[in-house]
Amino acid sequence: MMLRLGLLIAAATAALDQATKLAVLRYFGEAGCGGHRAEATPFLDLVVTCNRGVSFGLFNQGAGMNAVVFSLVAALVVAILVAWLVRVRTGFLAVAIGLVIGGAIGNVIDRVRLGGVVDFLYFHAGAWYWPAFNLADSAICLGVAAMLIDGLLGRRPTGEAKREEDLLR
Repeated sequence: MMLRLGLLIAAATAALDQATKLAVLRYFGEAGCGGHRAEATPFLDLVVTCNRGVSFGLFNQGAGMNAVVFSLVAALVVAILVAWLVRVRTGFLAVAIGLVIGGAIGNVIDRVRLGGVVDFLYFHAGAWYWPAFNLADSAICLGVAAMLIDGLLGRRPTGEAKREEDLLR
């Protein structure tokens, strides 16, 4: 049951990510990665940038080889996460893993199709600008945060601890 939930969340995340990227590309009349920018609000611009590296533009040089290497790494991470998802027993963790899987797949689709990841959300406050990102990036961040919360706060039977036992001795 949790496997199905996680895979459903992954599929929905990847589909929504691709739909939002397609909408932005169509809005700007762009078939691939081009440099466009339009103010949406005083703190948000819609842009079209193509990140050929990893998070925040690291390793953004060498587009051709980066697309292959980063896609293979992402595929390995997805395979590991699916194997973990098979053993998950809570809906919270299944959703978290599904978000990460879906985000990774959404970004891999861009790398294979365009040679880099389409980023389009560009938040700013005055002269402070956050690097552009997309829905897949947001899903990955939310999924990882939820996994950390589950790991830190999730109740798990200790097996060894007994009632009222001082575990510090």
